[in-house]
Amino acid sequence: MLVEFSVTNFRSIRERQTLSMVKSKLKESDTLKENSFPSSGMVGVELLRSFAIYGPNAAGKSNLLLALREMVKMVDKSATKMRRGDELPVTPFRLNSTSRHTPTEFEVIFISQGVRYQYGFAATKERITEEWLIAFPKGRAQHWFARQWDEKEEQDQWQMGNSLQGQKQLWMESTRVNALFLSTAVQLNSQQLQPVYDWFNNTLRMASVSDWSPVFTATLCDKREYKAKVIDFLKAADVGIDDVVVEKKTFDSKDLPDEMPDEVRSEVCKTLEGQEILSGLNTVHFDNEGKAVIFDFDDESDGTRKLFSFAGPWLDALEKGYVLIVDELHDNLHPKLVRFLVQIFHDDKTNPNNAQLLFTTHETSILSSEMFRRDQIWFCEKDQTQATQLFSLTDFNYRTRENLEMAYLAGRFGALPYTRELKRVQ
Repeated sequence: MLVEFSVTNFRSIRERQTLSMVKSKLKESDTLKENSFPSSGMVGVELLRSFAIYGPNAAGKSNLLLALREMVKMVDKSATKMRRGDELPVTPFRLNSTSRHTPTEFEVIFISQGVRYQYGFAATKERITEEWLIAFPKGRAQHWFARQWDEKEEQDQWQMGNSLQGQKQLWMESTRVNALFLSTAVQLNSQQLQPVYDWFNNTLRMASVSDWSPVFTATLCDKREYKAKVIDFLKAADVGIDDVVVEKKTFDSKDLPDEMPDEVRSEVCKTLEGQEILSGLNTVHFDNEGKAVIFDFDDESDGTRKLFSFAGPWLDALEKGYVLIVDELHDNLHPKLVRFLVQIFHDDKTNPNNAQLLFTTHETSILSSEMFRRDQIWFCEKDQTQATQLFSLTDFNYRTRENLEMAYLAGRFGALPYTRELKRVQ
């Protein structure tokens, strides 16, 4: 479960910006009760099942999600895929002379296996300058570890809590300046830190609309019980698909393109040798006499293909209680399909394991569908210094009987593009 994510000094973000999934105490319609759920690691606190960010192009919406993606990448790869001297994937705010030379900072609060954690780090391209982890196994804070780079001594200063068990000295000595202690310790068999590491790598699922291919959904359709769920999903979305036919074959290296680099070819062959891979995908529609008509998947509309590609990850997230983060949830999708995709996260029946959805979008029609609590709607825009600012609908004196879509498009909440008259070309 995601509780909160904060980022400072990353790309268009200068000051600390925070995405909070904590339900506010505002009273909302009884029809929106299923939009939140009790958290397992924070007594008396409820978390939101979805979180939508609106704003003009280039306002920084994607940068907020990209920041979380880069944090995940560093947790996953800094100890294993990077070498000494490799640059870290951080880009500070460049339109301020001070921030250009200041570390980027990430912090996330989350719940894993019923325990709340607060983990974060600060980094430049050259090194990790700070890193910390606080755990709340019984509601009380335990400071497991902290590190801070000492410029004068040119080394990390460490603070290790008694609650963290294991070979702490070995882990500290093995942590490179451009690697995270969390990642290094897990690679060196820290069982206690494993749930923290796993949350980043297993629970968070991040993508943009264009990232998903149909392969994962097609793979699910190879199993009868999952195929039935996918078909139900497609029928509920009313795209006219009655069945799916998946064709598979044994992997053959001869099918790889000739221009593929030898190193990549070798790695692919090593991974797929002897395995069954997708070789064809067809959809089935019934004609006016009830007879099945086979279509090649590529004959379907772009929106239908995207929805099919969504089906697998969407159902997987709902079944396993993942945190699904999607950039631009509107591309080539009808507004009713966007509403459908969001609404199934708000339903106890379709989301029994409290999966969460965090997304950016330009689709405003869902604002007037009485789908969201006020604390689920956030806006993003740039201030006079061209820095991204994030703020909530709860910051405004908005009456729930107003048409929220019309109020937003009229500029009531800001976060709209400011267009000027185009000068005539001479």
